[in-house]
Amino acid sequence: MQFRKQHLIKLAKTPFGVAAILLVLLLNLLAASPSLHERFHADAGNSEHQCAVTLFAHGQVDSATIDVPVSPSLTFVAVVPSVELSVFRPAIENLPAGRAPPVSSANS
Repeated sequence: MQFRKQHLIKLAKTPFGVAAILLVLLLNLLAASPSLHERFHADAGNSEHQCAVTLFAHGQVDSATIDVPVSPSLTFVAVVPSVELSVFRPAIENLPAGRAPPVSSANS
């Protein structure tokens, strides 16, 4: 049941979004073309005429404004050069006490 409700809400958002975009485009078209505006309103040429098109053309449209604070992200990067030091150490130190490395047959 919950899945169907969410699915229907998603399906309903698309037509409303498209209708809102088309409405804004229509208002822009009618505001840009006075002759087309006069086809909708006979008194569109009158200075006292007020409708959504004239309000939109004069910028008298209320819209929600949101102030989003922008804070730069701080990233600290520590760069430490890697130093490799090679020191020769005989392997005898790694053997248990009383043991020696094997004698090679080539030395005998």
